[in-house]
Amino acid sequence: MDSLDLVSHSPEQTQQLGELLGELARPGDIILLVGALGTGKTCMVQGIARGLGVTEYAFSPSFVIAREYHGRLPLYHVDLYRLEHVGELAELGLEEQLEGNGVCVVEWPEKGMPVLPPDRMIIALEYHTAGEEKRRISLTGEGERHRGLLEQLASVLEGTQWSS
Repeated sequence: MDSLDLVSHSPEQTQQLGELLGELARPGDIILLVGALGTGKTCMVQGIARGLGVTEYAFSPSFVIAREYHGRLPLYHVDLYRLEHVGELAELGLEEQLEGNGVCVVEWPEKGMPVLPPDRMIIALEYHTAGEEKRRISLTGEGERHRGLLEQLASVLEGTQWSS
């Protein structure tokens, strides 16, 4: 399975989806969150953190670029919003987070896409036309590892409240 399209009806439901991803996550998983301001990227991270057993409140690391949280696996929450050019990514020394023993979630990955690993999950969040609380969430697994993660998630969601 390469992709999965869902509709979230609330920020809490977006967090629930993230929590499921966190529960399924393995060391080395890379999740890229794409979407406009306010579409739920940080809600998704908060759910992933919960699914990893992180007890701290996960919030956007916009002013520090990266935050690390500790749970079942380390969660590296990276925000590239303030990046000026892709060369800055190499200067930040994020290799450990991207290739390490934890889960790396990157907000605004568009700014570093050329240097981010090709085996990853991309989650695109966008406003849904049917209501201000709803979001369209498109998940794409790139590479064998993340296609497998997507298949696991689809299996868990089968027969639940999630609609496409």
